[in-house]
Amino acid sequence: MKPYLLAIVFFALINSVNASEHSPVTRFGVAISNDKAQIAYSVTGGGKTALIFIHGWSLDSRLWHNQTQYFSKEYQMITIDLAGHGNSSYNRKDYTMVSFAHDIKAVIEKEGINSAILIGHSMGGGVIAEAAKLMPERVIGIIGIDTSQNVALNFTQEALDEMTKPFEENFQKAMRAFVKDAFPKNEEEDTLYWISEDMASAPKDIAINQFRHYLGQYVSGESYRVFENINVPTVLVNAKLWPTDSAENKKHIKNYHIYFIEETGHFPMLEKPNEFNQILLKAVKSVK
Repeated sequence: MKPYLLAIVFFALINSVNASEHSPVTRFGVAISNDKAQIAYSVTGGGKTALIFIHGWSLDSRLWHNQTQYFSKEYQMITIDLAGHGNSSYNRKDYTMVSFAHDIKAVIEKEGINSAILIGHSMGGGVIAEAAKLMPERVIGIIGIDTSQNVALNFTQEALDEMTKPFEENFQKAMRAFVKDAFPKNEEEDTLYWISEDMASAPKDIAINQFRHYLGQYVSGESYRVFENINVPTVLVNAKLWPTDSAENKKHIKNYHIYFIEETGHFPMLEKPNEFNQILLKAVKSVK
């Protein structure tokens, strides 16, 4: 081999080794939930504590792409597609928060995790509360992202039916309007378009089923009663687009703390990823 070709091969090998040292490797898996639903997930990094990231309504684990490299340096970072989302199966009859909690349990048990902090966005906040209730011996804390603004919100079945009606009549139009209202007016078009079209492409019947079960917690009161059985720290990282009633939350949540992220909408992990990562890391450290 000519000397200059040998040098090229040598430096290519060195660069590949350096890249592998600095870029965390992600592996993918599938766990089987208690109702036989197939739950797709990814694992990046390592550590004694696993951070398990749960997306919100009609989204998937891609929501957290700005967090993977940052958190996997110190923690085992796991992202999950809940049933009816992303690469997981779509054959569940009812998409309840408890059934989603079992999706998380299936991943935790398959990976042999004994110390987990659950991080859930929007609807995911209701999911991680149910998961903490389901697995008190494995979950050491839960962190909600722009969620649980008032866990005891007085919500009626009539109000839920009224909120659902636009999605039943014209799902894609209603979803795009919902997403537009969830972002500040100055948000970048690319981010707004991605989230809007991604959520609008969800299967209508499945999405509405999830929506009704999520907000149905506020009709039944399960939204606050679930915290009667949760003794681990509960932390919120919320935007100020929708006001948070911490005084009311403290009546129902035993170990409550909140961080605010300024000048973002409902998707701070996409709008201000660097600032969000720093605040979320503080929230994680406060749990530990």
